[in-house]
Amino acid sequence: MKSILTRLLLAGAALLLPASLWAQAEAPRLVLKGHDPVAYFTDGKPVKGDAQYSYDWDEGRYHFASAKHRDMFAANPEKYAPQFGGYCTGSMARGVSNEGDPNGWIIRDGKLYVFGAVKWKEVAEKDPAYLPSKVEGATKNWADKKSRKS
Repeated sequence: MKSILTRLLLAGAALLLPASLWAQAEAPRLVLKGHDPVAYFTDGKPVKGDAQYSYDWDEGRYHFASAKHRDMFAANPEKYAPQFGGYCTGSMARGVSNEGDPNGWIIRDGKLYVFGAVKWKEVAEKDPAYLPSKVEGATKNWADKKSRKS
């Protein structure tokens, strides 16, 4: 009987913990909806990753199609990680954190950018001024977002 009572008291005490302690136990956000960021560079297309090949970096969790891709990313995450944490570049330019669509992407100047929809990828491919028009604002807003978390 004592062991049941002890368990109930411990369970009740856990419910009283501040939400900030619970938040620390949450898994990081899954970036690119689980697609392998290295594959955009090596395969030239989005490839769904596998949770068994995961790597946590910069407050996000990345999945990879293979251990080789995971290791390539771990060795140089700045090279392979999508800009703005995988959020939509256009949305981030407006200060909004909308998830990027893994199929709406472009690589420019060796960097991976994602958009909220495939149609914006098409716009960026046709209009060379489109992406640069978003990057400056997105860079500022991303830095602001990250500084608020610290």
